[in-house]
Amino acid sequence: MWRREKSINTEERRDLPMLLLNTLNQLDGASLIVAPGEIAIFANPEAEKLGILRDGRIQSEELLASIRVVRRTNVKQTGTIEIARGPIGEGKREITVNVIPLSDGELVLVMLRDESEAQRVHEVRRDFVANISHELKTPIGALSLLSEAVMEAKDDSEAVTKFASRMQIEAKRLTDLVQEIIQLSRVQDSDPLHEAEVLLTSDLIKEALDQCRTTADARKISLFFQESKDAYIQGDHDQLTMAINNLIENAVNYSPQGTKVSVSTSTENGIISIAVSDQGIGIPEAEVERIFERFYRVDPARSRETGGTGLGLSIVKHIVTKHGGEISVWSSENVGSTFTIRLPIHESIEDHK
Repeated sequence: MWRREKSINTEERRDLPMLLLNTLNQLDGASLIVAPGEIAIFANPEAEKLGILRDGRIQSEELLASIRVVRRTNVKQTGTIEIARGPIGEGKREITVNVIPLSDGELVLVMLRDESEAQRVHEVRRDFVANISHELKTPIGALSLLSEAVMEAKDDSEAVTKFASRMQIEAKRLTDLVQEIIQLSRVQDSDPLHEAEVLLTSDLIKEALDQCRTTADARKISLFFQESKDAYIQGDHDQLTMAINNLIENAVNYSPQGTKVSVSTSTENGIISIAVSDQGIGIPEAEVERIFERFYRVDPARSRETGGTGLGLSIVKHIVTKHGGEISVWSSENVGSTFTIRLPIHESIEDHK
């Protein structure tokens, strides 16, 4: 049953047939029973996961309007609504809604189904084919040409060694590209809030930093974590760690040797901000708006040098958006960049003490 029992009118709920309540609890989709005053006197677990209720009250004005029409006409209403995945960011859920009158309109049954999953599957299939066909042409073409060059230079050991080394580089680039395309597809194909864990932000940051230390040490770049504000957030552990890791790794790859990359946190109005700052080459103002596009590279030559695929920031944006958050960037050429992830706080640290 819904956990916030204190916000449900238990007197009215006792009058509901147990068979109806048990049936609604077994359904795959979300369901609510709404009493006059638009107060939910019943909500199954799926409704809670959607985040459409706050203190027993429905937050969607579109849904409230449909309920009022049903209450007035005593006629079933069907349609779709969009609800935000969180208090910030552009992430949305597309919800199919059936509003059904009960007991002469006094009570209203609301049944909701998240259609975002079907849309995600369609987009993943479409994007995967487009991404594969677009990006695999270059490394595969390079490997083909290099193999021909090796065959022609088979009697020249020095040339064979040179071409073989280039083939190894292209093969690694191909492997990295395929891996990141798979990661992007998985991110698009999952809803991290459906089976969300409660996670401590500092733990995610420390894990992401540890994953980047070998690369940072090789480039003589110092990593710092300025621990100030901490908070619990809800989501997928692996995806959130990947998002932070991608930002740190990106900062390391685009920074001169001997500089530093720092991660800091702050909280305000129920939101935690995770900022990753570097002293790197920066991003031209004209390029800033495009850096989260798939396969977009500000400096193609530098991307080839570092093995960048142009997918890292796109993956970060997908992860953050799916978690009901947003990402922004400040940058100045030859000064550095700061990427900031903002996510809704689940509970305060004190709540877990």
